[in-house]
Amino acid sequence: MRASVRLATATAAAALLIGCVSGPAASKPESPKKAGEKVLVFSKTAGFRHDSIPTGIATVKELGAANGFTVDATEDAGAFTAANLARYDAVVWLSTTGDVLNADQQGAFEQYVRDGGAYVGVHAAADTEYDWPFYGGLAGAYFQSHPAIQPAKVHVEDHAHPATAHLGTGSWDRTDEWYNYRANPRDRARVLASLDESSYTGGTMSGDHPIAWCQSYEGGRSFYTGGGHTKESFAEPAFRQHLLGGIRWAVGAAQADCRPEKGYTPIFDGTASSLEGWKQAGPGSLQLDEGDGTLKTVGGMGMLWYDRRELGSYSLKLDWRMRGDDNSGIFVGFPPSDDPWSAVNNGYEIQIDATDVPEKTTGSVYGFRSADLKKRDKALNPPGEWNTYEIRVEGERLRVYLNGVQINDFTNTDPARSLRQGHIGIQNHGDADEVSFRNIRLKDLPVKGRPGKGLPTKDQPTKNQPADGPSAKDLPADGPSAHRSGPPAPTGSGAGR
Repeated sequence: MRASVRLATATAAAALLIGCVSGPAASKPESPKKAGEKVLVFSKTAGFRHDSIPTGIATVKELGAANGFTVDATEDAGAFTAANLARYDAVVWLSTTGDVLNADQQGAFEQYVRDGGAYVGVHAAADTEYDWPFYGGLAGAYFQSHPAIQPAKVHVEDHAHPATAHLGTGSWDRTDEWYNYRANPRDRARVLASLDESSYTGGTMSGDHPIAWCQSYEGGRSFYTGGGHTKESFAEPAFRQHLLGGIRWAVGAAQADCRPEKGYTPIFDGTASSLEGWKQAGPGSLQLDEGDGTLKTVGGMGMLWYDRRELGSYSLKLDWRMRGDDNSGIFVGFPPSDDPWSAVNNGYEIQIDATDVPEKTTGSVYGFRSADLKKRDKALNPPGEWNTYEIRVEGERLRVYLNGVQINDFTNTDPARSLRQGHIGIQNHGDADEVSFRNIRLKDLPVKGRPGKGLPTKDQPTKNQPADGPSAKDLPADGPSAHRSGPPAPTGSGAGR
């Protein structure tokens, strides 16, 4: 059941429309097909053997058949030759355990990764090859211990990666065997999901307990999920989509920002309460769906802007998705105003638009500088899928990263504008446009040559200032057990890996 709520602010030009949905979002249909990729599932074990391995192999084959990639499966380490590995876009290490490759096979796999190949680790893949440092870095963390199989709450940290984009803002509640790891991968990888250690018994990672992550590693891609101990896991629609999204990212069928991320503060986290620091300018509005934590543009021209403070040196990250050939953008460096034209005339827009000219399309600084279109096109997910922007402002320099790839580098030289201070906002362009935003977060960066973070406020322009900026068109009037295979580690309880 959905209810509509009005959020009014004293200085807002119009109300923000809120549509609330309770509980986590239901799993979406599995992703559309992208033909051509080939995946090898490797499930050799030299230690404990999971009885879920045959079910896992069958699941990856089903996902491949439904989503356009071919799947082979083997337990023969002899498959790890340069010539054979070159046939595959990714290798899924499915609950492997112990030492499963010899030195030559390890060398072939290392070169495969360095040549751009991909690794997908599932569950006990972290209980594998303890004496191979390359593998340890690639997997991200080694297994340490585990408690008994039990329900737990999973907190989704990345809402744009295809492995987690289908999950809502609420906890992901599921039953599995929850590993503790010897090290925290957060400094090296992008954590996609973590465990709430208060929701189950036996967590040993001091409250910061990653359970799924991704990273770029020595030329290749690596995705790992700690789920998948039980046969039942592979029948869960949400877990199947999680696994599919990890594979799709690994083979390059979907893009995501897998750089490590620390130190960001959420300024919109998908809840109505997080909108208290925002104001609406113009008659347009944004509709909030608390089930999936999104804001969707509705009702025509307008700007939702963050009014808590002006920003000077910062990294802004947010996730966005457009339905088709839609138009929107993110404005930076503009003064406080109830008039959205103030942002057009005094700030800069990082554009979202599928089909305009280069300096007015996705990734451009609208009207001023085109993105590097080759890099942009390679990094961009198509309409209907989530993308992540990082907008990095340092002094008068503005850099734009799309799904972790730098696609624009612009320096302001206009004396009438400045990026050194101002607000940020997300745009409603027009009635026909449908763009969604979520997971907006902010990190202050050091201000070079200036002590402290305090910045003076710009003079606010008058509302009758002509709309003559180059962006004017954008606002139109309309844990181990007895079977442990690795070196000694603290003892856990329960059976299986």
